[in-house]
Amino acid sequence: MTGKFVVMMAAGASGVLMLVGCETKVKADPSAEAPPAAVVEKDLDPSNFKVDHPEQFPLVTAEEYRTAPELNVTGVVNPDVSRNVPVPSLATGRVVEVDAQLGQTVRRGQLLFKVRSTDVSGAYSDYRKAVANEQLARVTLERQKLLYEHGAVPKSSVEVAQNAEDNAKVDVETAIEHLRLLGSDPDHPTAVIEVTAPVSGVITDQQITNASGVQALSAPSPFTISDLSHVWIICDVYENDLAQVHVGEYADIHLAAYPDRVLKARIGYIAPILDPSIRTAKVRLEVENPGLLRIGMFVTATFHGLREEVRAAVPAAAILHLHDREWVYTPGEAGHFRRVEVVSGKMLANNMQEIVSGLAPGARVVANALTLQSTVEQ
Repeated sequence: MTGKFVVMMAAGASGVLMLVGCETKVKADPSAEAPPAAVVEKDLDPSNFKVDHPEQFPLVTAEEYRTAPELNVTGVVNPDVSRNVPVPSLATGRVVEVDAQLGQTVRRGQLLFKVRSTDVSGAYSDYRKAVANEQLARVTLERQKLLYEHGAVPKSSVEVAQNAEDNAKVDVETAIEHLRLLGSDPDHPTAVIEVTAPVSGVITDQQITNASGVQALSAPSPFTISDLSHVWIICDVYENDLAQVHVGEYADIHLAAYPDRVLKARIGYIAPILDPSIRTAKVRLEVENPGLLRIGMFVTATFHGLREEVRAAVPAAAILHLHDREWVYTPGEAGHFRRVEVVSGKMLANNMQEIVSGLAPGARVVANALTLQSTVEQ
């Protein structure tokens, strides 16, 4: 009797354990009612793959967007060469005083620097000799005229004396002009020459300091003054983009320092020779400076095409940025998706983004490319 009771108790315990185990198994599977996870079957083509549940990735239709083609390039502000005025030293010597500096705005006639030169002493010596020779020639002429009146000399002697007097006057005028060109007064000569600004503008180049030596009319000039009311913007445009740039058309100039300001610049010149190393041509833009542009400043120039183009526009989330390239996912048949490379453009309203190339309006793409990419990488 006792043995039967033990067997029955053991059987009952086993039944209870089986029931508990079954109940525990049912409670441990909360995902039984959730949708099955998407399984990706990769194709031989890494850009093409199949998903078991494609309905988990909503699709959108690429909208039509009409715009003129744009080309954005960087440029550097340069002075207008035709408005650059070099300021040379008119005499050879040593700089004893510098009264202006690079970047300073100067007025016409303002003192720039002083040079101590022996050229003045030489020019003044020539001037004094010319004056003495002219005085002698004048006295000789008067004597010859007097002798001619008394019949002591022929008329030819008077003519020779007159010619000598005329030549002596020319020598005096030339010596005076030389002194004035050197910046010296013939009546009060000095060895220190003052050089003033020939025009008003901004000093864009300086080649001298105190005690430096200068050569008369040599290059480079001690100073260069530029009129910055009009400046040039020099851009590099790649060979493949030159068809969008034409002389006489206008480009928009965007400044990093003033993002709210857009300037209009005229295309004045396209270099006929390409840079062989980077395959670009120099393009010169001419623009009126409202006071914002500074020499050496970087700008962005936007060239607008003449013909309107039809492009696609998709939500920004539909574009996948991967390995410095851009992609969208397009659906195929039977749960297949294909990754297509595109080139995106500017951002549009309502978080839409322009597609420059790689996708046509009306095409269907995955609304959130990052979600599908995450599934593919699992």
